[in-house]
Amino acid sequence: MTTDVLDTAVLKTELRLFRREPGALFWMLVFPTLLLVILGCVPSFREADPSYGGLRPVDAYVPVAVLLGLTVGGLQGMPQVLTGYRERGILRRMSATPVRPAALLSAQMVLCGGAALLSALLALTVGRLVYGVRLPEQALGYLLALLLAMLATLSLGALLSALSRTTKMAGAAGSAALFPAMFCAGVWLPVQAMPDLLADIVGWTPFGAAAQALNEAAAGDWPGWSHLAVLVAWTVVLTSAAARRFRWE
Repeated sequence: MTTDVLDTAVLKTELRLFRREPGALFWMLVFPTLLLVILGCVPSFREADPSYGGLRPVDAYVPVAVLLGLTVGGLQGMPQVLTGYRERGILRRMSATPVRPAALLSAQMVLCGGAALLSALLALTVGRLVYGVRLPEQALGYLLALLLAMLATLSLGALLSALSRTTKMAGAAGSAALFPAMFCAGVWLPVQAMPDLLADIVGWTPFGAAAQALNEAAAGDWPGWSHLAVLVAWTVVLTSAAARRFRWE
């Protein structure tokens, strides 16, 4: 069998296993949109607020919901799966077969990235149909910012996988990274409503930069090159660190 055929077989197998994890699917696909719906049920969230730049809070929370599914999948889902495979010796056994262990890493990234894109599409659709949130006016810029955010998050997930020796360590490391990431993405306070100094600091993180880039694209502007550069820089740094530290055994 050719390498491409083997890689495809690994992807199909991982997809079957992924679909058997309803908890992971809920937190990655459903929870971000569910949070948006819950917040949208609050009457004050459907009224324009000057602290949000004249937007309604529900408008500001759509990009947050878009990033939330990506964050949960990259920091909680992928590291525990890969660390579990290493812990049980699956990667070591794969190294003695024609199947490349790297195919497993690629499959996990494809699945988590695909789930994040589906979660984003669901949040945008529900926001539009239920609360009348405008779709991103700069669609190409929005997609670019989302893809760069996905790469940065998966790179961080790969680094957590490389540094964690057990699934318990991966879960703890993922949780430790998840809550700061959620804060920077604007889950508790959207970036538009943050004080200027805090927003500037958050903007140097991959999740804060992604949130600001998505907000700019949603408003019809091209995402700021500085925010896109922050995402690219984090992706390069995190990928390099993960490549140096990752071990299949």
